[in-house]
Amino acid sequence: MAKKETLPLNIEQLDMEPGSNITYANEVVAIIAGVAAAEVEGIASMVNVSGSNLLGKNRSVTKGVKVETSSEEASVDLYVTVEYGTPIQKAAQDAQESVRKAIEAMTGLHVVRVDVHVQGVSFEKENNALSAGAQNAVLEAPEVPLVEAPAEEKTEESEA
Repeated sequence: MAKKETLPLNIEQLDMEPGSNITYANEVVAIIAGVAAAEVEGIASMVNVSGSNLLGKNRSVTKGVKVETSSEEASVDLYVTVEYGTPIQKAAQDAQESVRKAIEAMTGLHVVRVDVHVQGVSFEKENNALSAGAQNAVLEAPEVPLVEAPAEEKTEESEA
């Protein structure tokens, strides 16, 4: 999945009244993190987090994401499964960078940490490739039987 480059790179400070502020629900930051992590090549899926309190209607997007926010900072824990064959360290670092950039660009919060917890390795792509190869082999198999049936011998009764 190609990463979308639609996020703003620079955020200009808006002229706000002194004392006014913007707060973000943890679920909002978790949605941003979940979408950003899912777009990273090599991340197969997110894994359920025990004790996660983000059970809203966006549960599938926030699955595998645990967020803590304050008025100016956010910290994120990602629980992921990595695709087999992908360098795990690269996928984890790419996820950290993608999540950090997305949260900072969309909210202006400073992301103090993005911890990636690799919970497993997915063989789904390899299994699908093997299955597709096996199906192609079956489809391309010749219609000739492996063992020929012996020819019927003529008996005296059939000749009469």
